[in-house]
Amino acid sequence: MIAPPRRRGPGKALGVLAAVVVVVVAVGLMAAVPNEVTGHAVAVPGGATARSREDGGSPVRELATNPLLGEGVVLSPVTCDLPELGQSGARLEAYYHALTGCLGQAWRPALERAGEPVIDVKVSVTLPKVSACGSAPSREEAVAYYCGGDTTIYAPTEWMMSDAGAKRARHLATIAHEYGHHVQRESGILDAAAERMSSSQPSDPADQAVVRRIELQANCFGALFLAVAAGRGSIGRATANAAVADYGRADDSGDHGTRDHQIAWAKAGYSGAGPVACNTWSAPEDQVS
Repeated sequence: MIAPPRRRGPGKALGVLAAVVVVVVAVGLMAAVPNEVTGHAVAVPGGATARSREDGGSPVRELATNPLLGEGVVLSPVTCDLPELGQSGARLEAYYHALTGCLGQAWRPALERAGEPVIDVKVSVTLPKVSACGSAPSREEAVAYYCGGDTTIYAPTEWMMSDAGAKRARHLATIAHEYGHHVQRESGILDAAAERMSSSQPSDPADQAVVRRIELQANCFGALFLAVAAGRGSIGRATANAAVADYGRADDSGDHGTRDHQIAWAKAGYSGAGPVACNTWSAPEDQVS
């Protein structure tokens, strides 16, 4: 594990990457406890790397030159009709289900324009003991995470409500970020990134630099969605602004980047220019540190 840096807000975050990946963005549970960020790369049990697709298509395993990051690829403006955010598991699941559906509507045209196959993401508010990505993280490690092995965002009710409560902006920021990892999986970016990672030690500087580009891009992808949904339907402009600002509540992190870069990449996505604005892979090192 990477030694956890301190954060200004409450919470804890964990990023996990493999050829078929778990990516965790998580938050701690008490306001008095500073946020911490840790991350490491693990392989899915069995070492599986192949990914089955209903349409038989394959992602393009490229980073800076990935078709998704090309000129002219844009998200579709969407009007999200979300239910009221409730504290029960059923209410929270309904909210996340509607939100991920809206995320899919926004991202599908971009993935199709880039010639990338698309698989719908699933969302679960219950925590499995074991998923396609192995054992689930502990409550101290995560409040939400994405498993590429079963294309599911796991956001356990108790954990999410302990962290975000009734703050819709934080729920939006977290789920949009996790969906950003799903987009990375679908586009082949995560596979290509995993191929760059060679060390068995999560604190390896070269691998950690790859993880930073993954996480900063997920912030950018999350904010890119917020840009096309802001001021429409259930996502007001003020709520979207607050969700983007939530990406900057962390202090400097070895695997998620400095606080300034975390919010800078979110703002780049919120510009609405399209995925091309989120090309962390072509950015110089001093912009992804």
